Amino acid sequence: MFRSRRYAPAMAANPAIELTVGERTVRLTSPDKLYFPEVGLTKRQVVEYVLAVGDGIFAALRERPVTMERWPGGYRPDVTLSTRTGANHDAFYQKRAPAKGMPDWVETVTVTFPSGRTASQVCVTELATIAWMANLGTLRYHPWPVSRTSHDLVDQLRIDLDPQPGTDFSDAVRAALELRQVLEDAGLTGFCKTSGGRGVHVFVPVRPEHDFVQARHAVIALGRELARRMPDHVTINWWKEERGERIFVDFNQMARDRTIASAYSIRPTPRAVVSAPLTWAELPDVQPEDFTIPTMLTRFAAVGDAWAPFYVSEPGDLGAALEMYERDVRDLGTGRYGGAEMPYPPDYPKMPGEPARVQPSRMTAETRANEQMD
Repeated sequence: MFRSRRYAPAMAANPAIELTVGERTVRLTSPDKLYFPEVGLTKRQVVEYVLAVGDGIFAALRERPVTMERWPGGYRPDVTLSTRTGANHDAFYQKRAPAKGMPDWVETVTVTFPSGRTASQVCVTELATIAWMANLGTLRYHPWPVSRTSHDLVDQLRIDLDPQPGTDFSDAVRAALELRQVLEDAGLTGFCKTSGGRGVHVFVPVRPEHDFVQARHAVIALGRELARRMPDHVTINWWKEERGERIFVDFNQMARDRTIASAYSIRPTPRAVVSAPLTWAELPDVQPEDFTIPTMLTRFAAVGDAWAPFYVSEPGDLGAALEMYERDVRDLGTGRYGGAEMPYPPDYPKMPGEPARVQPSRMTAETRANEQMD
């Protein structure tokens, strides 16, 4: 369906077309606009891709509040991702449901941000909603790890294995394979996917019984155990100056309002690489660039959604992982640097038991004493 070719620049605005998605009609504006010039993919082809992998991407977003990462002018190397719209079709995150132009059949759910403020966010209840978001220029879909019915209780752990300078995808794969065993030892089942970049994401279905603080603590404990087993290869150190050439377990991706791109999301790259759900058997033999819009269409038509078992699997119990965290509290203490608790993102309010948010090389003598670093 998709061929790699260059398109001549459009001389005039293309007329909108209408697509039938289920029982809905989705209006597609400027369908011939080039979204990925290097490989000749248009906006229409991006929307058609979402529909072609619909069973997979809908399962990833179903009944979840979703932050949209919008690139309304398509991917260009000179466009930067910002938090607000600007000139030259700047890309941006949209957390709040649009105040105007949203079809009445698009549903929303109220989410609470770390500041305590609330907002209505788009909630995906049908494939047409995803197509509508794609028409807005959404390339990556960032679902919360909660459902609309229990939007303060986490039902998916999401573990981001992030290569640091000097490491690459193969290093992340090695860490992911060991993480699988760490999870199994804690009574949990992980599912792997490419991030679309150099990293690996591991998702874990869990019972919706714990809040974001507890879920984050579980990821910290699992990441710390992984680092104990692979000390020269993996780290959970928050400060970059301490990470070295190791894979960083980004535990703060599990904090409230921190999200990871869904399976089948499109990374804004020249070749339109996508985040590919995989089986564990496949992971050692692939590269992130193997999965683009055209190749994923071929793969999905042949094998369907590799994560279909994920959505019907029995959710795990976080009890063992939280016991690991409490063990670390006993052994390491908390409320100070080097303790069990770790720094939160800089825009968060100060959290209970959190150490100072100052990288060690910039600490004053007083702070170093308070953090028991001397």
